[in-house]
Amino acid sequence: MKMETQVIDVNQSACDTDTSCCGDERKSHHSDKTKSSLLNRLNRIEGQIRGVKGLIEKNTYCDDVLNQISSIQSALNGVGKLLLEHHMKGCVIDRIQEGDHNVLDELLTTMNKLMK
Repeated sequence: MKMETQVIDVNQSACDTDTSCCGDERKSHHSDKTKSSLLNRLNRIEGQIRGVKGLIEKNTYCDDVLNQISSIQSALNGVGKLLLEHHMKGCVIDRIQEGDHNVLDELLTTMNKLMK
C-alpha cells in the first residue's frame, strides 16, 4: 500500500492585515485560538506516532499496532477537517469576493487529495 505524505506548515505567521490569503505570497490568517488548536492536535499525533514506533520496537501484536495507526489516521483527518473548514470560511470566501473564482478549482483539488 502506497501512502502519500503531505506536510502542512501550520506555523506560518498570520497576515498582519485583514486581507485574504491570496496575493503574491499566500499565507493563512488563522486566529491564535485556531492555530493553537491545530498545533495541540498535531503535538498529540506526534506523540501517538512515537508510541507506535515504540510498539513496533517491542514487537507488539500487529492488531494492537494497527488499531493505534487507525487512531492516528482519524486524528489527522480531524486536523484536516478543521483546517479545511477555516480555509473555506476565510481564504476561499475572501478570494471569491475579490473575484478570484479559480479558488474553487484549487479547493476541489485539495478536497480530492484529502479524501484519498
